[in-house]
Amino acid sequence: MIGSLLYLTASRPDIMFNIYLYARFQADPKESHLTAVKKILIYLLGTQNLGIWYPRCSTSFEIIGYSDSNFAGCKVDRKSTFRTCQFIG
Repeated sequence: MIGSLLYLTASRPDIMFNIYLYARFQADPKESHLTAVKKILIYLLGTQNLGIWYPRCSTSFEIIGYSDSNFAGCKVDRKSTFRTCQFIG
């Protein structure tokens, strides 16, 4: 399920942080992780009209990106988090 959801992060950046958070636990998943992933799937069913549309051709195609990182900021396992935001067009 995580692999399929990772594919969706290209057009659904609103789920990106949660998917990458639960992808960390793929080697040793717990029941709570499966429950959280199912909640993400339910969220996706309710928000099918949201997403990023990538035009095939455009006269002005400009990409601007911003990023922010938090080193050892996760309270669960002291891992770093990294967030990005891209503006297209």
